[in-house]
Amino acid sequence: MVYTVQVGGVRCHILSDGLNVADGGGFFGVVPRVMWQRVMVANELNQVPNDIRCMLIESDAGLILVDTGNGDKLNPKQRQILGLDARNDRLLGEMAKVGYQAADVDVVLLTHLHGDHAGGNTRREPAEGAPGPLVATFPNARYLAQRIELSEAHFPNERTAATYIRDNWQPLLTTGQMSVIDGPQRLGSQVRTAIAPGHTAALQVVWVEARGERLLFLGDACSWAVHMERLAWVPSYDIYPMTSIETKRALRQEIMESDTLLVFQHDPQVVTGRLVTGARGPEVQPLLRREGWADPLADHQPTIEANSGA
Repeated sequence: MVYTVQVGGVRCHILSDGLNVADGGGFFGVVPRVMWQRVMVANELNQVPNDIRCMLIESDAGLILVDTGNGDKLNPKQRQILGLDARNDRLLGEMAKVGYQAADVDVVLLTHLHGDHAGGNTRREPAEGAPGPLVATFPNARYLAQRIELSEAHFPNERTAATYIRDNWQPLLTTGQMSVIDGPQRLGSQVRTAIAPGHTAALQVVWVEARGERLLFLGDACSWAVHMERLAWVPSYDIYPMTSIETKRALRQEIMESDTLLVFQHDPQVVTGRLVTGARGPEVQPLLRREGWADPLADHQPTIEANSGA
């Protein structure tokens, strides 16, 4: 399902690379299940649904794609682990619904390089008898990745090795199609990034600002709406959990002061919302909800393993 929102006249298309499943402990960390199951009921394997959203921005700096999802290089076992079906071109199919093809993208802006955010960077060219060579999925785009993030991806530790996949970025570095950036960036007059550490050291969030209106693509700085309401609810995927709390605290203040529209990248229920003052403090007022979310695990058969990394 594609959702299109206007931010001061700038069209932003919220796309999905597919609904996955992930272990509930991944998104809720040390929070007891008896508490987080009030937000989302898990299946018998303790798995919860996990959307993989990307965003396409029609900006004055060109057509910008934020993140590329899991992509289509996954083998059958990897698809089973994630609860994905056999479909390819999930993200590209969503783009086609709003009139765009891969070749139309001018900039691919990567919040970070985990597999579910950068897996669609590259694809294999069709070939007979053997896997084809890896090429850029978006052939005319300049890919932007943070220097510190790329360093951590090149030299992962035991905890991060499973989600940093070299095939997702190395071919782009080899061809010069990936630009290594350092710190906050501005793309034209309408799009900028800010460093929001916690999930990774150099995670970047994406702001769209035009005619006094603002949108914030939070990425894994706050992947579910409830994480913005409850600062202590930190996913176990976050490498620096205490930093995540302080990042959310700072973002929350800026969001409240500016009436910013929020996009939640992984929340299977809330697509967008605004932060308002509630009886117990800031709370998210949902605006767009994923259609048919009431039974989001209905199409997912039980899997043997759970997703590692978000």
